[in-house]
Amino acid sequence: MLNRIIKTAAIAVTLAAAGSAQAQDAYRWTLSGASPEGLWSMLGAGVDSALRTSHDGSVVTYQTSGGGLANVGILDAGNADLGIVHNIELKVAVDGAEPFKAPVTSLRAIAVLYNWAPMQMVITKSFMEEHGITSMRDIAGKKPPLRIAVNQRGNMVQETNKQILDAYGITYEDIESWGGQVVYAPGGEMANLFNDRRIDMAGNGVFVPYRYFTRVAENMALDILPLEQDVIEQVAAASGADPYLIKAGGYEWLDHDVPTVALSAVLVASDKMSEQDAYNLTKALVSNVGKIQEVHKSMAALTPGLMASLTVAPYHPGAEKYYREAGLMD
Repeated sequence: MLNRIIKTAAIAVTLAAAGSAQAQDAYRWTLSGASPEGLWSMLGAGVDSALRTSHDGSVVTYQTSGGGLANVGILDAGNADLGIVHNIELKVAVDGAEPFKAPVTSLRAIAVLYNWAPMQMVITKSFMEEHGITSMRDIAGKKPPLRIAVNQRGNMVQETNKQILDAYGITYEDIESWGGQVVYAPGGEMANLFNDRRIDMAGNGVFVPYRYFTRVAENMALDILPLEQDVIEQVAAASGADPYLIKAGGYEWLDHDVPTVALSAVLVASDKMSEQDAYNLTKALVSNVGKIQEVHKSMAALTPGLMASLTVAPYHPGAEKYYREAGLMD
């Protein structure tokens, strides 16, 4: 009888311990993204689904913000557990470059979520024909009255446009001195500017095909100017962007390959996250990568190998530990 009581008590303790471990294994995290809609909100839902699949009862709550640069400050201040940040934004943060006054040392990467948002230097064919433009170097040499949209001030895509132009020896002041104009406008507004014949060119780091450029092409002939290899290397080194090839056929009207650089999106935590929690999160993302792939057709190319490929910022020790165990890092 005594033995039975002891065994029953031991089983109860074991079950209680297991229940406690399961409760501790259920995470309540916030993820800072960008707008309440769009791809990053979908990625937040994918991260939530992947984590819940491995850790029942977990919840990752998506919160809106001003985007990647804002998320750096939010994570550094401890106002979110996770955030999504572009690779080019991570680089300026860890380097302490503008707009940061000093290196941000608290950020730790968990996983690259995509690396296929290429800079697209889209130009109207009518402007190309009028001024004999076939390349970015022609713009530098012929100095046409170019009206170019570069995204908004303070946006890192705008900074990447500036770096691309600088690699060709072109400044914003040069463009204005030629009788042209530099227009600070977001992607959706670029389409309206094209359609209203108020710009000749736009540079944006977005997926291919980008719906706004597709709509513009219904009203006018467009092309995308390639970047030369030396420019790609210079911009990649300066910005943290990756070399990328937009393939012919990416748009119905694109009949040639376009070498360029691309933006990546990275899931980031702070160094306040424990090694075990970062390990568990990374394992859940890799084990359930399909949950992230299914949030949007553009995410089908996501692989565990890509998740472990970041070079511009350090991985969280817990994430690195899992990637090494999984054979995804040397």
